[in-house]
Amino acid sequence: MDFFKELQARGLVHQSTDEKLGAWLAAKPRTVYAGFDPTADSLHVGSLLGLIVLRRFQQAGHRPIAVVGGATGMIGDPSGKSAERNLLTREQLEANVAGIASQMRRFLDFEPGPASAALLNNFDWTGGWSYLEFLRDIGKNFPVNVMLQKDSVKSRLGRGDADNSAGMSYTEFSYMLLQAYDFVHLAQTESCELQAGGSDQWGNITAGIDLARRMHAQQLYGMTWPLLTKSDGTKMGKTESGAIWLDPQRTSPYEFYQYWVNVDDADVGGCLRMLTELPLEEIVSLDAQRAENAAERLSQKRLAESLTRLVHGEEGVAVAQRATAVFFGGAEVEGLDDRVLGQLFADVPAGECPLSTLSGEGLPIVEALIAAGLAKSKAEARRTVEQGGAYINNRRVEGLERTLTPADLASESVTVLRSGRKRYALLRFC
Repeated sequence: MDFFKELQARGLVHQSTDEKLGAWLAAKPRTVYAGFDPTADSLHVGSLLGLIVLRRFQQAGHRPIAVVGGATGMIGDPSGKSAERNLLTREQLEANVAGIASQMRRFLDFEPGPASAALLNNFDWTGGWSYLEFLRDIGKNFPVNVMLQKDSVKSRLGRGDADNSAGMSYTEFSYMLLQAYDFVHLAQTESCELQAGGSDQWGNITAGIDLARRMHAQQLYGMTWPLLTKSDGTKMGKTESGAIWLDPQRTSPYEFYQYWVNVDDADVGGCLRMLTELPLEEIVSLDAQRAENAAERLSQKRLAESLTRLVHGEEGVAVAQRATAVFFGGAEVEGLDDRVLGQLFADVPAGECPLSTLSGEGLPIVEALIAAGLAKSKAEARRTVEQGGAYINNRRVEGLERTLTPADLASESVTVLRSGRKRYALLRFC
């Protein structure tokens, strides 16, 4: 299938500035850029779509540029926001830029070649501007009446109140100029003729195209992808505990995997098309299987596996699937770490023992059940063991003589105990 037609078939084209953009892309390799806002030291699921789109362009032979907003991040994009953002310090921005730059290397190929990806920071070409120079050389090319018609501006105007806590500041009003100049600069220095972004970036993209026309009489192009939302209109990638991050220290591979396993049936087809590299034929087959047997959740499992592999690699998939098997299938607990076990068993009681109790002859199972809160007395603990209801790391305890030793640690410092089918407890050794 033609590259641009496949983007459309996957639902990745929301708007474009030229109805012949597909033919323009097919004529020869092009350079395309997308921007990423460094509001944190990790990207989240909301940024995933941008990385996927750039990755697809590169796989089709085009050259992708990922621009990290070291300069624009100092202001904050007002697009889609109802209130002024908190400004970050220079130090915070630098740390955030470094964090998300390392993540992008999982998605794009930076090895030398005609389609080699580039990772740029717009502070490098914006930080040296003086205020007067920017107004003289860039600001004069922006008609205020055109800026006022942009949705990102119109949606915020008129919201001001008596203490000026709402509305739009001059700082945020200027954001459009900075991002527009990014496009002009990249067109001049990197031969970049196409900017891609989320649908909320349409105003900023067209502002850049207009600025290039006014400054250099140059024709540039733009396209947007739809924002990643659920069928009810809410943003995808949010949970009760917060955002789903791409950094495994913020969101573990298990949490990441589970998020996609639990995607609603109404949303999973779109996610498979937009976010994964699975062939469209396979996705259509998964749609049919889901219609026949939604309870099996084959689509969600395929989605979770594919995205976890892309973001966290094969090891991340293995850890996530092993943790899932432990919690939902009763598989033996092994090869996990303290953090993952803590997430798996966040709602179960936890007891603590000194690590020295595992040395020597070890900790008797009867004492372990009491320490973990699974038995109130030695008599109750003995009955549990004798009736075959005691488990260490999901392995049945065969007799009262069983003791816990360092070999029974399921992670760095935790052993998982179970009484009966569903009563779990963690015994942490410190």
